[in-house]
Amino acid sequence: MSSLSNLLQNNRQWAADKIAHQNDFFRRLANIQTPQYLWIGCSDSRVPANEIVALDPGELFVHRNVANVVVHTDLNCLSVIQYAVEVLNVQHIMVVGHYGCGGVRSAMQNNRLGLIDNWLRHIQDVNQKYRSIVEAAGNVEQQADRLCELNVIEQTLNVCETTIIQDAWARRQPLQVHGWIYGLKDGLIRDLKITMDSADDMAGIYQRAVSGVTL
Repeated sequence: MSSLSNLLQNNRQWAADKIAHQNDFFRRLANIQTPQYLWIGCSDSRVPANEIVALDPGELFVHRNVANVVVHTDLNCLSVIQYAVEVLNVQHIMVVGHYGCGGVRSAMQNNRLGLIDNWLRHIQDVNQKYRSIVEAAGNVEQQADRLCELNVIEQTLNVCETTIIQDAWARRQPLQVHGWIYGLKDGLIRDLKITMDSADDMAGIYQRAVSGVTL
């Protein structure tokens, strides 16, 4: 079994670098947490949330799971959203998928991986809902990437439909929910043009976003 001493050494060097640039970095970080953003993303190790938007620890509240799925019965995800909205008072929630997502591709191809198949069932539902759009995208890789986009749009709507977000908007709390997708091949984030800041016209914004990915 390999040693983890290199990781501990990396940590010491990282902490030293932070202190060298900002002497009070950790003292300030320990005393307050006031992020403006909640990132709901994929667990994929190639998508480090803070790093790809150049934010320091304390500036981004993060929830990650396989294929960035938001399910209305997932108390883990809902608890994160509720804490972010009602305690931290974040102003923006970003649902962020990525091209080349293995979970999305496995769902599309109906691969059997074990327990996770039950989780990916949610993405299979999205695939069935938009099968004609996915199949029209081109080869298998292009189809999977189209499903990645549609999955982000679907999960963004799911966030907006939670009682947490609906209640926040009802009390006129400033809060926007966005759908983004990240490119592993170029490191760039693409806005999927689904941003909601009230309960008004949710269906219309959702449908326009779905239409937009097929252009």
